[in-house]
Amino acid sequence: QVHLVESGGGLVQPGGSLRLSCAASGRIGSINAMGWYRQAPGKQRDLVAAISFAGGTSYLESVKGRFIISRENADETVYLQMNRLTSEDTAVYYCAARWGTLVPSGLGNYWGQGTQVTVSS
Repeated sequence: QVHLVESGGGLVQPGGSLRLSCAASGRIGSINAMGWYRQAPGKQRDLVAAISFAGGTSYLESVKGRFIISRENADETVYLQMNRLTSEDTAVYYCAARWGTLVPSGLGNYWGQGTQVTVSS
């Protein structure tokens, strides 16, 4: 089992920045990719960003150039730096991890509990 704990959500004004963190513990050897999904009320869940332990990254088209996913090997923590936030980024953000490639459906993932990000003036 892999345990994921997110932090860093909150309220931010449009144009502002937030950084989300996700700390993994447990059977770390059973995962080799981590990422972030988000889901807004009434909308589908989107895969926002993913990073493989080999270093490859991928992003949802609408966040490219604004969000950066990174990983700190030493403490098995993944970060999502979110810049130039808009109201469209408002959602619950979930950390996820698995062995293999994270897919939009989320199949096979371990999940965190989620953290709310609200972009509003």
